[in-house]
Amino acid sequence: MTLAAATNENLAHISNVLIYSSMAVFTLAFFAHIAEWTFGSRSKVGRTAAALTGAPSRASSVQVQVKSQSGGTAVLDRPKVITRSAAGTRDVPDGPGAAGGTEKGDLYGRVAVSLTVLAFFVEAAGVVARAVSVQRAPWGNMYEFSITFSTVAVGAYLGFLVARKNVRWIGLPLVTTVLLDLGIATTVLYTNSDQLVPALHSYWLWIHVSTAILCGAVFYLGAVGTLFYLLRDFYEAKVARGEKPGALRTSVMERLPAAATLDKFSYRVNAAVFPLWTFTIIAGAIWAGDAWGRYWGWDPKEVWSFITWVAYACYLHARATAGWKGRKAAALALVAFGCWLFNYYGVNIFVTGKHSYAGV
Repeated sequence: MTLAAATNENLAHISNVLIYSSMAVFTLAFFAHIAEWTFGSRSKVGRTAAALTGAPSRASSVQVQVKSQSGGTAVLDRPKVITRSAAGTRDVPDGPGAAGGTEKGDLYGRVAVSLTVLAFFVEAAGVVARAVSVQRAPWGNMYEFSITFSTVAVGAYLGFLVARKNVRWIGLPLVTTVLLDLGIATTVLYTNSDQLVPALHSYWLWIHVSTAILCGAVFYLGAVGTLFYLLRDFYEAKVARGEKPGALRTSVMERLPAAATLDKFSYRVNAAVFPLWTFTIIAGAIWAGDAWGRYWGWDPKEVWSFITWVAYACYLHARATAGWKGRKAAALALVAFGCWLFNYYGVNIFVTGKHSYAGV
């Protein structure tokens, strides 16, 4: 074995160690988020916010006195009221967050975010080590794509936090998904470091696949927001009808942003990344022309990429159409993300085509 080969093998081993280490840190972040939600459910502020949710007032803020643990009183501000734009709107305030406004819950939430940041850098280092070991872009097979995808998804989430967006409620589902993704990648999809087939030796690998990973990561965040929007919207509708949901459901739903806020977040995220997904498909067609002598050949990967594009285009159009706003449009968004998932897992594993060059 040459010195260069031995060095590359050592780097591949270091990459594996870093990926497993990031999984350990993500696991700690997962339990910290669980603690955040648990202590938030016991919050007096959370219960007060839940009571205010049903108050028939359009005021932007209301002061409420609540006894503190020390025996004094604290003045609480009612969360900002978010109003729907559609007919038959409900005035519903955003919830206080997973921590429920408690100091202990907020502490665990901050610990969870700090651990997520640490895990992000450790995983990113693992991706870089993998790239150096193979001396190419680190997304030549499903294993490399998976570890890069989860890294970018976490990076996008942290970017929202840096921009001071109220998205910490994404933390628990994100960390859970990342652990599942890395678990599958390291056990089922793992592939030893190797060079690519000649058709993939192109600068388009950096352009096309990197944009596909970024789009998938942002689409994932939009899908989480859409799912929570549906859950919160059904909850708000039930409360508006005078029904009383269960205690656990109430505790969780009342701490989330209002349905209107979640709907706006999901729409903006999906709309912002859709042009980049369009570019991804165009870049793939150009690369196919260089590699295979044709821009479009109805390969399964090409077909499902286009189906995903059509699904998101339908969602964005439906979201802008009065009769399809709300739950119908949200359902389309989840279908669109389902198409993206099938395009990645289903097509790569179960369907044979020109994009089946790397196996798993």
